[in-house]
Amino acid sequence: MTTLLKAVSGYAEAHANADGLAQTPIEGLVLVRATAPSGLVHAVSKPLVCLVVQGSKHVTMGTQGFAFSAGDSLLITADVPTVSQITRASVAAPYLSLVFELDLAIIAALGAEMGTERVADSAPVRVDPTDAEVADAALRLMRLLDRPSAVPVLKAQLIREMHYWLLVGRHGSAIRRLGWPDGHVQRVARAVSVLRAEFSKPLRVERLAAEVGMSPSSFHQHFRAVTSLSPLQFQKHLRLIEARRLMMSKGASASSAAFAVGYESVPQFTREYRRMFGLPPVKDAKAVRSQAAASVA
Repeated sequence: MTTLLKAVSGYAEAHANADGLAQTPIEGLVLVRATAPSGLVHAVSKPLVCLVVQGSKHVTMGTQGFAFSAGDSLLITADVPTVSQITRASVAAPYLSLVFELDLAIIAALGAEMGTERVADSAPVRVDPTDAEVADAALRLMRLLDRPSAVPVLKAQLIREMHYWLLVGRHGSAIRRLGWPDGHVQRVARAVSVLRAEFSKPLRVERLAAEVGMSPSSFHQHFRAVTSLSPLQFQKHLRLIEARRLMMSKGASASSAAFAVGYESVPQFTREYRRMFGLPPVKDAKAVRSQAAASVA
């Protein structure tokens, strides 16, 4: 893990943006770097695994909380709402993690080749120690970034190998269900893709249900079982998170952010924003700016 720490630290320090995110030329692979503990971050995460190599973080989903630190991996196997906070980070020892999005098609193909049985594991979020083989595969992905000309040629096989070691490791039973071609998780994932692309548009549950081959009532039931939210609540989370991003990173006003994400009523937007983030939009924006200024000072 020490060698992986060095690789992640070097790349993240050179490429991280103002938000501490270092995008890579390998799709679905992002590094996170923070030099101070963070505030609460709301997100609707895609299925992913997060390998922490330095520092600590806390993630909450519903009433469940998960604390993890260097040497641990956080697994999220469904599009679920989370609230996260980096709890240990400093200039001398930044928080560093490698985030790897899971590819359902690769999981399905590997599952078919491996002949894995269906195992019921409904926990969408879990934390376990990082398997040595997973850390080794992650290191080779990092080393590939040092050879840009080799990335297009070799990335596919390394991504596939990463998925393989995840499937046969501690997280395997939880990941396996993502590959069931006709499973409810895959069907809900297809509906989520539509919602993510069109969250600012009016929601018709009947259309989403038809696209994934379910009746509206069955779709509603399975959608909530997988994501913990109803389709309407899921859309609301996406809208509010995007509106907050527009205000914090783009300087948008509350009203312009509300209309940009599909709200027709600013008072309704303000009520729902406060319910989710704890403060009305304008006060929340001021609080975040003050916190950012204090961390720089």
